[in-house]
Amino acid sequence: MGILRTIVIIMLVYYVFKIVARYAFPFFIKRFMGKMENKFREQQGFNKEEEVNVGETVIDKTPNNKTSNNNVGEYVDYEEVE
Repeated sequence: MGILRTIVIIMLVYYVFKIVARYAFPFFIKRFMGKMENKFREQQGFNKEEEVNVGETVIDKTPNNKTSNNNVGEYVDYEEVE
């Protein structure tokens, strides 16, 4: 009688674990992946406020700096070889 009771308890625990795992594990996996996504976005510097809508054009203009650096290098004249 004791062996039969042990087998029934083991089977009940197995099926309860199977049912709980079917619903609980996906919830925990989604939560874990969401946290990892947020960490990734923070590391990459993405903010939800700065997200651009699909199809929207954003133009970032740089200031017009008319200064040139004359110490860039030496000009070398060359001939084109045919």
